Amino acid sequence: MSRPDNDTYFMRMADLVATRSTCLRRQVGAVIMKEKRVLTTGYNGAPKGLKHCAEVGCIRIQNNIESGTRHELCRGVHAEQNAVIQAAYFGASIKDASIYTTNFPCVMCAKILVNAGIIEVIYKDDYVDPLSKDIMNESKVIVRRYEP
Repeated sequence: MSRPDNDTYFMRMADLVATRSTCLRRQVGAVIMKEKRVLTTGYNGAPKGLKHCAEVGCIRIQNNIESGTRHELCRGVHAEQNAVIQAAYFGASIKDASIYTTNFPCVMCAKILVNAGIIEVIYKDDYVDPLSKDIMNESKVIVRRYEP
């Protein structure tokens, strides 16, 4: 049995977390870790206690909203946002932590990650959001693509 390296280990966790997503368009998972330990996880979906998009429909699909635009027109909370929220909810500091995410963060998530003190973003799949890439490039956050 071969032991996965840390990047593979944490990205596989992010993939597993994404399976909990209730989004109809894209299943995203995120894992925030520090010192080789998981602090929080998050997946995209409706806020707790609210109906999932599978029950009420997706406003983005209904209105043909292009991917990477009009993020405010969505019932869902993004995976990265949920991971940061969980840290705040349970009192876990994510300052100087890293996040593994199945997709490159959108601009809203990029700003949140920068302000939350995340120092590294490791992502698997690209996402069309040029402003997000600009924000990440201008920040001191290390961004790298996971290459298995």
